[in-house]
Amino acid sequence: MATATSSPTCQFLTHFGSPRPHPIIFPPISKQTHFQPYRIIANGSLRNNYFSPTPTISSNSPLLVKAQASINGEREPMVPPFNVLITGSSKGIGYALAKKFLIAGDNVIICSRSAERVESAVNNLREEYGEQRVWGTQCDVREAESVKNLVLFAQKNLGYIDIWINNAGSNAYSYKPLAEASDEDLIEVVSTNTLGLMICCREAIKMMLQQPRGGHIFNIDGAGSDGRPTPRFAAYGATKRSVVHLTKSLQAELQMQDVKNVVVHNLSPGMVTTDLLMSGATTKQAKFFINVLAEPAEVVADYLVPNIRSIPASGSWKPTYIRFLTGLKAYSQIFSRLAFGARRNRYVLED
Repeated sequence: MATATSSPTCQFLTHFGSPRPHPIIFPPISKQTHFQPYRIIANGSLRNNYFSPTPTISSNSPLLVKAQASINGEREPMVPPFNVLITGSSKGIGYALAKKFLIAGDNVIICSRSAERVESAVNNLREEYGEQRVWGTQCDVREAESVKNLVLFAQKNLGYIDIWINNAGSNAYSYKPLAEASDEDLIEVVSTNTLGLMICCREAIKMMLQQPRGGHIFNIDGAGSDGRPTPRFAAYGATKRSVVHLTKSLQAELQMQDVKNVVVHNLSPGMVTTDLLMSGATTKQAKFFINVLAEPAEVVADYLVPNIRSIPASGSWKPTYIRFLTGLKAYSQIFSRLAFGARRNRYVLED
C-alpha cells in the first residue's frame, strides 16, 4: 500500500480510511450546562416533566438486575410496532432515521442538547405522523443524570424501548491538525463521542435488562472506526475507533452474564452529506470522495431502517454489524468515477 500513495485516490484512502466506514460527521450541538427533562405538548411549547424515581434494584448488582429481567428464562416476543429511541436526532442522519421508523409504523423518541431543535423537530414530525407517535426531550449525553432522565422520559411515554440508537456525536465543527485543536474542542469531541456513548450504553442496558422483551442497542461508527488514520480530525477518528471496541466488550460482558435478550450492535451509515461533513470539503481529495461516496441522510436511512427492524422482527439475538457503504460498493463507485466520470461535481465543485 505504501507504494500506491502517489495517486490522489490512494492518498485519500490511506489518510481518510478505507471506503467502508467513511466520515460520518454530525451537525453542531449547542452546549448546555444543565439538563431539564422536557415534554413537547400539542401547542409546541416546552414544559418540564417531573418523574418519580423508577423502581430499580442496585446498579452494582448486574446479575440481580438480569434475574429480574427474565424470570425463569421467560421473555416476551418482540413484535412491531417497535418503540425506538435515537440520540442526536433533531437533524441529520438521526432525524432521517426517526422519519423512516415513523413511516414504518413505529413509535419514536428523539433528543438533542438543544431544546429549540427538539421542539422544532417534534412539531414537524407530529404534523406528518400524528401526535401520539413521536416524543422529544432535551438531553446532553455527556451528563449521566441527563441520560437517566431520558430513560425516565422514555418509560413514562412509551413504557419500554425496543431499539436504542446511539447517534449523538460531535467533531466540534473542526477540521485541523491535532496540534492546533483547542482544549474545548478536544473535550467536546471525546466527552460526547466516548464518555457519552458509554453512559448511554450503560443506561440503555440497565433499562433493557428490566424489560421482559429485552432490547437492541445500535452504536453508530464513523471515520476511523476501522483503524485507518483520520488527519485533520484525529480526535474524532480516535473516538470512533473506540466505538467498535466498546461494542465488542459489551457483547462479551452480556455473554458472560448469560444475558439472552439484550444485544449491542454496530451501525455504519457511511459518508452522509451533513452540514459538518460538507464544511470539511476543502481539499481536492475530500471533494472527490464526497462527490463519489457521500449520500443524503434520507437515502442512507432508507437502507438502514428496514435492516435494523428486521433484527427484532426475526427474533434474532445475534450481534450484527449493519453497513450502508460496503467495500465493494465504494470501489465500484470509485471505478465508475475514474473510468466514466460518474458523480463529478455532484455536491461540490472539484478543481
